[in-house]
Amino acid sequence: MDPLIYSSQLKERFGDIDLILSAGDLDLDYYGFIVSTLNKPLLFVFGNHNLKRIGHYRSEYNDHSMRSLIRSSFLEKTFGSTYIGTKVIMTKGLIVAGLGGSMRYNKGLNQFTEFQMFFRILRLLPKMLFFRVFHGRWIDILLTHAPPFGIHDRKDLCHTGFRSFISFMKWFKPKYLVHGHIHLYNLNETRTTSFLETEIVNAYEHTVIDLKVPGK
Repeated sequence: MDPLIYSSQLKERFGDIDLILSAGDLDLDYYGFIVSTLNKPLLFVFGNHNLKRIGHYRSEYNDHSMRSLIRSSFLEKTFGSTYIGTKVIMTKGLIVAGLGGSMRYNKGLNQFTEFQMFFRILRLLPKMLFFRVFHGRWIDILLTHAPPFGIHDRKDLCHTGFRSFISFMKWFKPKYLVHGHIHLYNLNETRTTSFLETEIVNAYEHTVIDLKVPGK
């Protein structure tokens, strides 16, 4: 947890924020603190750690699917945050899609091969097409846990980025791709990189994005 966020001064520091994005590996109670303090929407994906509650949101990780769906609704109300893994939504005038998880490295939960991640992207297409037809654009922000391949990633398999995210940016041109997973211990390490029409942002600890809402 970021001490600047998990603080009694959170509202004084970030009270003007309109939307909160979390790229995963954080506890849902932390989200609850942020939402209850700022009273702003929070969208999140799961990473490859802190997965004890993922079954409430992903039925494939829970043997009791119906019970999971009921719990999911309860948890979303309880923590005031919205899970957007493999979903596309519009909030605050922005079209946001989520793709959680990391590269598969030890067969753990929420880990995917490149092929599997590509098919997760395909699941976004119908809703993105809807927004393209009725709002004139595919997407504004892609929220991921892992970075794109070759941009902000590392050489070990766990922290290798997905090539399919590169293709996604080429095809659908989001304004931002916001990811986590890669820790920044050095203030001189790169947090933001431009690729074609997309600004790629590492959300480690926290960062603030000033984004003009299309049409406003």
